Amino acid sequence: MARTWSDENKLARWLEVELAALEGWAEVGVVPADVVREIRERAAPPTPEQVAELEARLHHDTAAFVDAVAEHLGPAGRWFHYGLTSSDVVDTALALQVQEAGRLLLEGVDGAFAAVVTRAEEHKLTLCIGRTHGVHAEPTTFGLKLAVWAFELDRARTRLARALEGMRVGKLSGAVGQYAAIDPEVERVACERLGLEPAPASTQVIQRDRHAELLTSLAVCASSLEKFALEIRHLARTEVREVEEPFGKGQKGSSAMPHKRNPVVSERICGLARVVRAAAVVGLENVALWHERDISHSSAERVVIPDAFLALDYMLDRFTWLVNGLVVRPERMRRNLESSHGLYFSQRLLLALVESGLERDDAYRLVQRNAMRAWEEEQDFRKLVQEDSDIHVDLDAVFDESAYTKHVDVVFDRLHNLVKEPVHA
Repeated sequence: MARTWSDENKLARWLEVELAALEGWAEVGVVPADVVREIRERAAPPTPEQVAELEARLHHDTAAFVDAVAEHLGPAGRWFHYGLTSSDVVDTALALQVQEAGRLLLEGVDGAFAAVVTRAEEHKLTLCIGRTHGVHAEPTTFGLKLAVWAFELDRARTRLARALEGMRVGKLSGAVGQYAAIDPEVERVACERLGLEPAPASTQVIQRDRHAELLTSLAVCASSLEKFALEIRHLARTEVREVEEPFGKGQKGSSAMPHKRNPVVSERICGLARVVRAAAVVGLENVALWHERDISHSSAERVVIPDAFLALDYMLDRFTWLVNGLVVRPERMRRNLESSHGLYFSQRLLLALVESGLERDDAYRLVQRNAMRAWEEEQDFRKLVQEDSDIHVDLDAVFDESAYTKHVDVVFDRLHNLVKEPVHA
């Protein structure tokens, strides 16, 4: 990912766009084909240092690039950058970099998805307490928790792929996009050579709603990873301790406290999600430019687009590592499940009482009366219910843990269907 966003790769992509444009000019008969061949043979991407040296004098990076390449082309150099404006090169090359970087992110999402699915299958029937508001609710399974993550990662992939397709456009339409200095056929040929589509209409720049959609899709993906990492952090707390991050031999969790095993990778993921979301805000603010173009977007994009891709690429790598090595403690899950004295059966008791003929509110109050005693006095909920003379239902059927896993296969069948789809092959 770092190589994709390096200055060396950027300048190589700029040259790729320039050469594709020359092939377009040759197709329409303006630039002789032998001249284009000569330029292609002699042109080489300049080094970032060469461009920086020229830019210090010219105060224009694209002009510095053009001069750096053209000085090695001899008389044929007069055709280099013919009919183009800076944004024709910069925006089209950026689209190429985005496609290259996007493929890496899609691979990262696929890796994370595969890791989550594997662990979900492993813990398909590992019972754990579900929590709402941070408080015990009803049992679920750790596998179901992970299955939710898998579907969310699939949606992240779909969003990213859609945004990348929206960015698969180039523009070689001139100073304000009206083709006064360039033939539209040149744009068509060049974009075809580059694997892009011509933007159907542009000003001096490709319109930034495309870039905003891209950065927003990265931000949503990062936010999902933050959600998963935050769950791991909560479950790793000493009072819960249902999971732990991998902890390597010789690793130190604290400079002061040798006992510490902190969820530092999860915390890192949560922190970097803020960076990616901030980039999305910049992308949205870059949509509105003056008239056909200003350059207020340019300086910001040079920071946030590479940074967002780099951060998310790292997050996906670390998250995949985290899931693959996650220490899961089913025995602790069982202990936590039992710590609320069976209160999680309250809804099943409520429904059984309604089925027996009680009005819902009467049944609710009856269950709540016993539940509050179990809560406050730390007594076994079933024992209290059994002793309550107002309750007459089959308690064995009510207090049946298998109810919480009997439909797990419904979700996992859906997950299996998703895994079989070609997009994840």
